[in-house]
Amino acid sequence: MRIIEATDYQDMSKIAADYIIEKVNQFPKIKLGLATGGTPMGIYSNLIADHQKNGTSYRGVMTFNLDEYVGLSGDNPNSYRYYMNHNLFNHIDIQMNNTFVPRGTIDDVLKECESYEELLTKHKGIDLQILGIGANGHIGFNEPGTSFQSQTHVVELAPSTRQANARFFNRLEEVPTQAITMGIATIMKSREILLLVSGEQKKDALKTLLTGNIDERFPASVLKNHPYVTIIADKAAIAGLKVHS
Repeated sequence: MRIIEATDYQDMSKIAADYIIEKVNQFPKIKLGLATGGTPMGIYSNLIADHQKNGTSYRGVMTFNLDEYVGLSGDNPNSYRYYMNHNLFNHIDIQMNNTFVPRGTIDDVLKECESYEELLTKHKGIDLQILGIGANGHIGFNEPGTSFQSQTHVVELAPSTRQANARFFNRLEEVPTQAITMGIATIMKSREILLLVSGEQKKDALKTLLTGNIDERFPASVLKNHPYVTIIADKAAIAGLKVHS
């Protein structure tokens, strides 16, 4: 694992965005794995600003999102399809038919999981996967105890995860109880992983990742088995930890 220390959230977002922009310019048909939530928001703002200022093109880029809530349609403001459209896709020149997010309202969600996995296989996997980390070590929506062999699947969201995401909803009761997520084995097939860690509330999770054992009770620990992981963490998340870059 390579670790890059950023001064704060804005710096972390800029470093990550610059990294992605460099990859897109170098590989115009790159396949990106994208994440949602609060952590990558700054990255997407930087990508949009760069596109508008420098004209970085995403016409050949293909994207695959990590997850989607079960029960929310793409036009629901709390769905991850809506999030991606609103916070990135609508503001760059990417072809919408090259952007993929699991469909949360399809009748047969298990079939949707199989189809999403087949889609990833068809396109020969992800070149660069963007990840955040949950306070309990979850990556994507893979909660503690998820098998490291898991592929795209339906997950029951842990109370702590629903509570963390409740800030995006009017009240906790509105947060869906299930989601479709790429599995851990699916994520690990990515050729490169960029893990973003920001804020004091993620400090313990980062410490466990760096110093703990590889254990399914802490899903992110599997990343130690990946050959090409870069962690970008701000000072609040990395404070007091002895790391080498």
